[in-house]
Amino acid sequence: MPLKRPTGEALAQEIAARVGYLFRDLRLLETALTHSSAVKATTNNERLEFLGDRVLGLIVADMLLKMFPDAREGEIAPRFNALVEARTCSNIGLQLELDQFMRADAALKSRSKKAGGNYLADAVEALVAAIYLDGGIEAAREFVLKHWEPLARLAVDKPANPKGELQEWIAKSSDARPVYAIDKREGPDHQPVFTVSLQVSGFAPAQGTGSSRRAAEEAAASVFLIREGVWTAERGAA
Repeated sequence: MPLKRPTGEALAQEIAARVGYLFRDLRLLETALTHSSAVKATTNNERLEFLGDRVLGLIVADMLLKMFPDAREGEIAPRFNALVEARTCSNIGLQLELDQFMRADAALKSRSKKAGGNYLADAVEALVAAIYLDGGIEAAREFVLKHWEPLARLAVDKPANPKGELQEWIAKSSDARPVYAIDKREGPDHQPVFTVSLQVSGFAPAQGTGSSRRAAEEAAASVFLIREGVWTAERGAA
């Protein structure tokens, strides 16, 4: 680790070795790596971070549509969200060792050292914007694909949404709507147990229980989906 943060051409060379892009506009690179907390800084990366967030989102969305041409929007969205969230950007910033080259308050960098922190996530987005402004969309795309594409195929757990998936499944074949009704509420106020019945026209009713009305409705929807073969029992237990 360098004892003194490099600047100018030296900084451009260090960043190029890590991100694979050599900046022509050195001031743009300096701005991308300057946090608003930096002492005596006359500019910071907030505007670049704003732009970079949009550029990153566009490139990642386009990448996912090409990688998964047959996937529905509901399958792509969780991957997209996981790829552009602050934690992912921060981890990429740590892998690129951007923390060594950031101008930021020393206390902020020290507090965020292990996890990377949002300041590094912002820096990564600012760097995407800086590459876009300095070299164009294809240069930005090359950078994003290099570092985000390997992550795109990792499994992304999609939280079970039985009520939503039930609604989608019904809509494919009819205009019927699921109707939920509370059958009973038992137990003390601090630990209630709700029993809810689910009615869908043309199907046998389903019933579920839970510690809240919503939990009971989701349980009933899960029972229905498993019974009709839309979900496996393992999926309903997830």
